[in-house]
Amino acid sequence: MMTTSYSTSKVSSAGSRASGDRALQKGQQTKQLIVDAALGLAEQIGLEGLSIGALAEITRMSKSGVFAHFGSREELQISVVREYYKRFSDEVFFPAMNVPRGLPRVRALFANWMKRVAIEIQSGCIFISGAVEFDDRPGPVRDALASSVKTWLAAMHRAVVQAKQEGHLVPDADETQMAFEIHGLILALHYEARFLKNPGAIARANTGFENILLRYGKSVAHLSTKPV
Repeated sequence: MMTTSYSTSKVSSAGSRASGDRALQKGQQTKQLIVDAALGLAEQIGLEGLSIGALAEITRMSKSGVFAHFGSREELQISVVREYYKRFSDEVFFPAMNVPRGLPRVRALFANWMKRVAIEIQSGCIFISGAVEFDDRPGPVRDALASSVKTWLAAMHRAVVQAKQEGHLVPDADETQMAFEIHGLILALHYEARFLKNPGAIARANTGFENILLRYGKSVAHLSTKPV
């Protein structure tokens, strides 16, 4: 009789755990759904435009249901920043890591970045719109934005430093200046293409990148960017 009771208890406990796991998984899926919707909305109207009410309407959930996953509008905004950075890294950074170190990797990073920008010309960039919204507003959201951008720029700078170490840049090349100029091209492209609607902005950005390589790179710079 005790054995039967013990077995029943084990089955009940296992069932409870399984039920809890399913509930947790469903909760994570629901939260991701909300974040996806919030990111799409933020790309159009900015992080400041996000609200629990607007997302409840888009996702067809109750306001309390949306609020339960984040606890505050600020936490929602931070979650959107993190999701944007994750997607940016998956599309721009990680694919370039399959390319040899040096200028081939720098080229791959820039090419991937340009592909991302080509999409964002239509949809908007959280990093750029967020900088305008939160540049003079200290707090967790600004910190999350700044941290994400600094991490990415540090990765680009590291790739440029490696290019010099590989002998692909002239000996007196200023790695920090080169990375700064590459970043400047992207910012100018967003302004020219998205705000001013100037035709040919993408081609000019690509030309600007080649000019940077002509100034800083050696003749060996024109190497393949195919993965090893």
